Amino acid sequence: MLLITEHTEDINLITEEVDGERQYHIDGIFMQAEQKNRNGRVYPKKTLMNEVARYNKEYVMPSRAMGELGHPEGPQLNLERVSHLIKELRVDGNDVYGKAKILDTPYGKIVKDLIKEGVKIGVSSRGMGSLKQKNGINEVQEDFSLAAVDIVADPSAPDAYVQGIMEGKEWVWENGILTSRTIESHAKHISRASKTELEEAKLLVFADFLSKFIKDK
Repeated sequence: MLLITEHTEDINLITEEVDGERQYHIDGIFMQAEQKNRNGRVYPKKTLMNEVARYNKEYVMPSRAMGELGHPEGPQLNLERVSHLIKELRVDGNDVYGKAKILDTPYGKIVKDLIKEGVKIGVSSRGMGSLKQKNGINEVQEDFSLAAVDIVADPSAPDAYVQGIMEGKEWVWENGILTSRTIESHAKHISRASKTELEEAKLLVFADFLSKFIKDK
């Protein structure tokens, strides 16, 4: 069986006040059936809908449908990286719509900071399954098992920041300049990251930059 991930960027942000506290939710199309995606794969409707029904029963309904920030390397859930909880998964035709609450966890706070600064985020479904070639397209088979739906950032924002610090550019905000010490620290963190850790490293240094930006306002 293979680890299968699919990225969706058409996600909406919902903010609401509950008992004087601002809460953040995202919703949109989390998965789609009967449509070739950017990875050249197709999920048969029966396969995807059966798995969504199972995931709803075993994870969403008992409030266990947690997801992570970034691109985990395996199907297991890492509790220290949890950023959100899926509150709803519903089927509409070939589309699977989802709604998730951003949690007040360390990684959830990173997501909130990214959202506050206007960074576009998306979601990435993560599961295990086998593939079969059919008319030049990889068809996901009936053994597909959904593990989680994770939050991923639009790569343009963190990558732009990372490119800047690695090239020694100065990043300024309204009342000051990002110190050279911070830039050097971020550059070292990125350069020491392994290939599998690079995406997480980019997100973390970008979120650290945003947190300093917010404090300085």
